[in-house]
Amino acid sequence: MSDGSTTRVEQPSGPVHAGPGTLNYTVNIGLGDQDKPGRSPRRIADDQLRLLRQQFVDPRGMGAARRLRDDSRTVILHGAPGSGRTAAARVLLYELHQDTGIFRELLPGEEEGALTDPELVGVGDRLLLNLAEADVSQWARMRTDLSALRTAVQEQRAHLVVVMPYDGMLESHLQPYRADIARPPDIEVFRRHLRLHRIPYEEYLRRAPALDAFLAEQPPMEEVALFADRVRRARAAHPVHDGFPTWCERSCDARKQWRREVAELVAKQKAASQRALLFATAMLHGAHADVIHHGAALLLRILDTPTDDGPLLEGKDLSERLAEIGAATEPGGHVRFDKLDYDAAVRAHFWDHMPDLRHQFSTWTVHSTELDDPHITFGLRARLVSRLADQYLRTGRGIDLAFLAEEWSAAPATSARREAAIGALACGLHDLRYGQSLRTLVYDWCVGKQLTGNLAHVLLRVCTDVIAPTHPDQAMTRLRHLARRERGATPALDALCDLAATNARLTRHPSAPNADDARLFLRICDPVALTDPGGAPRTLIDEKAVQASVVTGWAEVFTKMQQSHWQPYAERWLHTACAADNHRDCLLALLVDAAGRDGGILAALYSTARAAEPAAPGGRARGTAMTERLLLKISTAQGLYPSAASTPPAPPRRTTR
Repeated sequence: MSDGSTTRVEQPSGPVHAGPGTLNYTVNIGLGDQDKPGRSPRRIADDQLRLLRQQFVDPRGMGAARRLRDDSRTVILHGAPGSGRTAAARVLLYELHQDTGIFRELLPGEEEGALTDPELVGVGDRLLLNLAEADVSQWARMRTDLSALRTAVQEQRAHLVVVMPYDGMLESHLQPYRADIARPPDIEVFRRHLRLHRIPYEEYLRRAPALDAFLAEQPPMEEVALFADRVRRARAAHPVHDGFPTWCERSCDARKQWRREVAELVAKQKAASQRALLFATAMLHGAHADVIHHGAALLLRILDTPTDDGPLLEGKDLSERLAEIGAATEPGGHVRFDKLDYDAAVRAHFWDHMPDLRHQFSTWTVHSTELDDPHITFGLRARLVSRLADQYLRTGRGIDLAFLAEEWSAAPATSARREAAIGALACGLHDLRYGQSLRTLVYDWCVGKQLTGNLAHVLLRVCTDVIAPTHPDQAMTRLRHLARRERGATPALDALCDLAATNARLTRHPSAPNADDARLFLRICDPVALTDPGGAPRTLIDEKAVQASVVTGWAEVFTKMQQSHWQPYAERWLHTACAADNHRDCLLALLVDAAGRDGGILAALYSTARAAEPAAPGGRARGTAMTERLLLKISTAQGLYPSAASTPPAPPRRTTR
């Protein structure tokens, strides 16, 4: 049995994964009716980790890893491929349930700089450093920086889990943080997945020779999850006459991939109408028969194929045509192939053996999302885009998904087409092989590409919904570049502010190198968020790195913007200082430091404080006291008093305004 505690599954849903390998998502971030980002990136990340925890079976050694996490805040996980090491790392971090900080994957060498950067770690952050696939030289470089990273983790009361290479070495001073895990029992993983699929326990207690043979191969955990899903689908298709052993046999048959059978079927079905029906059934598998019928007709139109002009009543009906391709209509009107996973084999055959039609297949996909049919649902659109994206990814064309999204987002675009573009690009970003390259491409597009049609909206959505949950710093950088280019409406700036609000660590980097960034700084750098600990042991404004960024940002604001623009934001800052007794002096000092010794700016800052007095929290008297405190700091900065801590007699105040 496995170490540690077991998991109670409450409301299972979504994909299943309990080990290494690629988790294939059906991307549902797009294809809806809304045009704005929905859940916050932090909520998306937490939901994904919660789902993983429901699916997870503890590998051997997980209990020791938990104790090490709690005692030292750092765990270096070691395990063989197939042991569930990456999933275990994510679960270790999810179980912390901290009110502060964010979950982040560190990507050294991509954009996040060296691990020795003290600003890399925020208060309460949950950090994953996945080096399972690192080569010898990369692992050696990372090990030299781990001590500095650990120090930052301790200081910020954060947590770090490192997944080390299976054959990697570890120095003696790092050995105390090592936790070894081993593959969980296969049958427990399989049964966990069946419980997630809500299959009653008594149905899978019977012995199944096909299952025994499959598990004897010690397949990767991902394959166990896929096998369980096939059993679920076999049960759904044949719930009465078959039992658990037969469902497992059908699942084993599906592993054959049906390539030869599909090739023979396509060769036999010479008519364009039947091949179109075969393709539409595979791409829209599980859809209502009306949708399948319209989809097949749409493909013939796109390919400019002549139609049969014979009397309609003399032709074969849809039921007969479906039978000829091995499919049938269920009682509820939905169409499926008789053989499990036959649809995937058909999709692969058309894509692999008809390469000249790939662009038309892509065009057909986006047009199908726009079909006017009551049976076309949110989920069907998502699955359709995901199935097309699978073909791009399977054949090494993941980068092309970005250009497909660009094509689909061209104006004029319907809501369905726009959301399909978001979904296609999201599929590529989720893929481990292409995620980094596509994030780089998204960055380049946000910086300098001509944003025609709805491309800016597509980029905004993948930043907030796909990149931000695990790489919030990268999402913020891309949104900042989009916001710089906005004129009129400011959806990217609004999204940037929302991201900064939900991931307080991001306010560490509000520096403003130009006038556009000065505008962004004023929106992002909220004094209330900086002074609210939110359950953390200290506030952001207490951190030296944050203070330095704030001074830099305000300095650029003062020098590059007119007072009329920055004054409302400065008044809010001063009002926050009035109400924040513990941070009043710090907030005022940051403004004065940003002004430097520029007499004009200091005078403008003083006049702003006088103007803010009537609306100050607690009334004018409190605002007046705040202004006098600010004047004291201004005088100290100009060398009139030796220190702001020593209080001289109050300077004379003007009696008129």
